[in-house]
Amino acid sequence: MLPFKPLVTSVLLLASLATLAQAADSKVDGEGFVRDWLLLAPFSLPEDSGPTAIELTQIAKEGELRPKAGDLQKIGEQEVAWRVVKGSDFSLDVHAALGERHEDALAYLVSYIVADQDMSGLTLAIGSNDQARIWINGKQVHTATDGRGLEQDNDLIPGVELKKGVNTVVFKLINMKNDWAAALRFRDKDDKVVTGLTVKTAL
Repeated sequence: MLPFKPLVTSVLLLASLATLAQAADSKVDGEGFVRDWLLLAPFSLPEDSGPTAIELTQIAKEGELRPKAGDLQKIGEQEVAWRVVKGSDFSLDVHAALGERHEDALAYLVSYIVADQDMSGLTLAIGSNDQARIWINGKQVHTATDGRGLEQDNDLIPGVELKKGVNTVVFKLINMKNDWAAALRFRDKDDKVVTGLTVKTAL
């Protein structure tokens, strides 16, 4: 007779399953903003290290991240699970998504953007509070090193491309003090916001 193996029902497993259930396709909003993300946070940083830390590699091949909800990731001795989150307006408030405030902290955001055709000559428009670094399909396209408040389009990065099908956006975000938020959308060659994109938080 085979030995009896009890069913493991840990809080972590149940939380992961609940998060996975939330992963569903959506659209960018009417102003083109991505509201649905996979979030990995918080990771503590030395005080006021944001301008330096954003230039460092905290996760090997961080621009090539392809997570799913529930995946665990370690940075040093800290281990955090990816979770599905949604912004309440044009930006994602990381403090609100976590349900608590953190200063001198690092986060990663990932979203899978689906385009129905190849799109070239786009402008990537991002907002961040504070430092940010962005990759699209593994290519680093922008770094912002200043401490700053969030605006819809703090930075405009021309010459960005989306391929037909799934595109992976990795948004690295550091908060030094106070608010912690990110915003991202695309503009076309005529400077009109791109609104026909599908957003996925699971592949």
